Amino acid sequence: MHEPQEIQVRQAVGAAVIGNVLEWYDFAVYAYLAGVIGKNFFPSDNEITSLLATFAVFGVGFVVRPLGGIVIGWIGDQKGRKVSLLLTIFLMAAGTVLIGIIPSYRSIGVAAAVLLVLARLLQGFSAGGEWGGSTAFIVEWAPPDRRGLFGSFQQSSVAAGLLLGSGVAALTNTLLSAADVESWGWRIPFLLGGLILPVGIYMRRRIGETPVFRRSQEEAGPADPTSGLELAARAFGFTILWTVSYYIMLSYMPTFTQKYAHLGRAEALWSNTVGLLVLVAAVPLMGLLSDRYGRKPLLIACCLSFIVLPYPLFLLMLSGAGLATIVGIQILFGLMIALFSGPGPAAIAEIFPTKVRSTWMSTGYSLAVAIFGGFAPYIATWLIETTGSPIAPTYYLIAAAIVSTAVIFSLRETAHEALR
Repeated sequence: MHEPQEIQVRQAVGAAVIGNVLEWYDFAVYAYLAGVIGKNFFPSDNEITSLLATFAVFGVGFVVRPLGGIVIGWIGDQKGRKVSLLLTIFLMAAGTVLIGIIPSYRSIGVAAAVLLVLARLLQGFSAGGEWGGSTAFIVEWAPPDRRGLFGSFQQSSVAAGLLLGSGVAALTNTLLSAADVESWGWRIPFLLGGLILPVGIYMRRRIGETPVFRRSQEEAGPADPTSGLELAARAFGFTILWTVSYYIMLSYMPTFTQKYAHLGRAEALWSNTVGLLVLVAAVPLMGLLSDRYGRKPLLIACCLSFIVLPYPLFLLMLSGAGLATIVGIQILFGLMIALFSGPGPAAIAEIFPTKVRSTWMSTGYSLAVAIFGGFAPYIATWLIETTGSPIAPTYYLIAAAIVSTAVIFSLRETAHEALR
């Protein structure tokens, strides 16, 4: 790669990554403060009822992700990746700051819950376009022999956003008393999320369009929508384990370890933060390995590990394991997710031709996330309540792993092929 082009690639990918970190911090911090949000917006004598309502609103943010993926993805395919990425920054900032300033249920009654749902809808619409737009942007800028490594930065930045959210939530709970957190301190992480707007716009307005996209615009003829729909169905199945493992192991886990493994609120958040830190560090290594050895070996290894390991590891956590053991388990889960998240962005982007990549990749991915990932904390809570067993979330993980294994086996290896 020539030096001017290499500098251009680094600037473009860096801008996408930093914006992505801030976007996913904004989107995920809600899950880490779910218990406190439930007390402020859904007060109830039954703690489970309050928590279910809070996680239902968490899931609402995912319901509109497919719509955001379609609309913003179409803008990305028609007007350029840069335009779509700037749009997502505006929407995410608006939704996040709104959560931070909404009065509680005690102040304005049911209107508080309505405004909370509206804010999550804004965040979800933005996230639906952000994932596909940033993935397409980064993979298309990558050198042909390093798409796995560069694509992994997208997933590292998502995990880094979750890490930042978990860390800020943990710090808030460490520095403030429980009463202060429940009264006003929970708002701080959301108000800090408003920083995404000036920082994100500054970074992204300076980037150029991808060379692959510019070439595709010069080619005559529209893409075949039937082919795009079929490929989106493959991306849908590909994504199921990816999203379930993320939102069970990284968003729901602090709630689980507090309630069933008997960790304190700060301990649970710090334990989760350590697991996320390992994930952020491991994802680029897995992406690099996929450039050398192919995407499918790592993806299938992840699927098989999620079929075999969740049940015994959850049993261990429930057996009275101490903080150190639970941290070790979360580190292991972080490494398992990295096996998928490293090669995943490049592998899913390589399914699609450039003309429809942003639209149909966003659609397939966002539908899977909306159905299986966004409501994962709700489903986990419901499964435990219905079965009476805290081990129940593992059944959901194992089923998701079986489905994605079958889909990935059916895909061809694309690591060493040129982008279409």
